Amino acid sequence: MEFFDFHHHKKYIRDGIYNLDIDQIPPNSPYSVGIHPNDIDSNNIDHQLNWMRNVMFQNCFAIGECGLDSLVPIDQKIQEEVFLRQINISNEAKKPVIVHCVKKFYEVISFKKKAEQPMIIHGFNKKQKIAEDLLANNFYLSFGKAVLYNLSLQDILKNTPLDKFFLETDNEDFKIEELYLKVSEIKGISVEDLNEQILENLHTIRNG
Repeated sequence: MEFFDFHHHKKYIRDGIYNLDIDQIPPNSPYSVGIHPNDIDSNNIDHQLNWMRNVMFQNCFAIGECGLDSLVPIDQKIQEEVFLRQINISNEAKKPVIVHCVKKFYEVISFKKKAEQPMIIHGFNKKQKIAEDLLANNFYLSFGKAVLYNLSLQDILKNTPLDKFFLETDNEDFKIEELYLKVSEIKGISVEDLNEQILENLHTIRNG
């Protein structure tokens, strides 16, 4: 059985969404394209956004990862401007947005009203209250390796509706199968049913 890896940085994985870095050549498998807050070049924002538009080929599944990060040295106003412009690109292209967020969840929530396409918080690893507020605002959550050992995160995932989450490896070195097996145990469903549900969720976000 193939398991879909919602967000990863490994070109050899075919069944998932590869996060394309700036100036990389897109692979022949699904990928996302965006400007990470840490990669924003304040003097060349237009150039970076044009690069994005120029590599949004047939296999481009989503915009991202993009978002807001309180720990990077880029000015907050610039981060917000670049995030909004990428949301606008996603609206035009009718592609979902994979969101990177560090300590800026309520700011990210405030941008949701600008988005016409689904938004997915990747690598979610925060408290129950933040999860509840994101879900109440119609975000999806994508969970990674921390679910294998973080008990409070396991509780959050247990309470997350089946049609509102994805699973990912991000840049961690482990097999996505491990995560599917753990989550099927947490949710009390078969790994086959979990896999089918994730694919159904993908279909939903792809079709708005």
